[in-house]
Amino acid sequence: MTSARGPVFLTVRARTDLGRTRDHNEDAFLVADLSARTTDLTNGGPHRVGERGTVFLVADGMGGAAAGELASSMAADLIFRHLIQSSSLEPNTTQEQFAQQLRSAVVQANERIHRYSKEHPDVRGMGTTATVAGVLGDTLYLAQVGDSRGYLVRGGVATQITKDQSLMQRLVDAGELTEEEAEQSERRNIILQALGPDAKIRVDLTWQELHRGDVLVICSDGLSGQIKREEIAALLQQESDLDALCDQLIAIANERGGPDNITVVLVRFDGEGLRPASDSGEVGYQNLPNDEPDSDEMLSVKARPAPPPPEAAAPEPAPPPEPPEPPELPAPQPSPPTPPTRTGSPAAMAAITGGLLLLLVLLYLLLRR
Repeated sequence: MTSARGPVFLTVRARTDLGRTRDHNEDAFLVADLSARTTDLTNGGPHRVGERGTVFLVADGMGGAAAGELASSMAADLIFRHLIQSSSLEPNTTQEQFAQQLRSAVVQANERIHRYSKEHPDVRGMGTTATVAGVLGDTLYLAQVGDSRGYLVRGGVATQITKDQSLMQRLVDAGELTEEEAEQSERRNIILQALGPDAKIRVDLTWQELHRGDVLVICSDGLSGQIKREEIAALLQQESDLDALCDQLIAIANERGGPDNITVVLVRFDGEGLRPASDSGEVGYQNLPNDEPDSDEMLSVKARPAPPPPEAAAPEPAPPPEPPEPPELPAPQPSPPTPPTRTGSPAAMAAITGGLLLLLVLLYLLLRR
């Protein structure tokens, strides 16, 4: 990560589309010049990257009804506002500070969305992915939550520079699946993190040094799930106009079924502040150190609702709980002894007693003679 040696320019275009199966669009995007405090960069250009940086975002909402749409739009707005406020407090922002501002903006957006969903039962559980890219000087930083993606195209090769926070990515990292198997899995929609559902998240922060001619592609999985990165690079070789390329990418995703909302942001970089395109340079996932604990394991798995046919397998039902052990009964106690019972009626007893007395009187009289 170095300071730019001169001006850096960018040209940016963005599109979002409903797709073929959804009835409303839950995606959102943001393109913002933090120096000019404007989001109007998707026309004309090239635009010079200012001393406070430029930010791009794609968010893919989830939660049903209007909840996902609300979550993604809130994420874009909250992140933009936080970055504007942070840059005004630190006008001479260093690259390290800029990277941490991106992380902080995503964390605070999560806290606000989570609190809002708890206070409004009609949208409880709503969430959104967020891939946030920020450029300051000659360096690109990406703050990632969820499975929207960032690719960098250089020299005709597209490389994924974000890492999905998903169940499939976890299995690929563990060597349990290949990337090809993960792409075909029925569980590829299951993500491990999103803004909103949980109070705490782990933001994956990465960086990439930019060269002249580099093209950044940020997209929701409505595009990355239908078009391979190699195809994106090939299309960019054939079509240099970013407006036309945005339209072409969305058209292809729709031709292949359009099972989800589709959003793409394309950014081409140029200027004397960047290394020449001919310079060799590593492109790939490059993580920045993070002192925060890995909170993935503390989060419940979130599955984005998928259109028919279902993209995500229903979770296996939990086994029924074991029946509780019956309480131990006390040992039987011996029955108390049965009290003796009397036999005969009172009248019979009186007759017998009277007869004995009469016999005694007769014996007494006989003896006196």
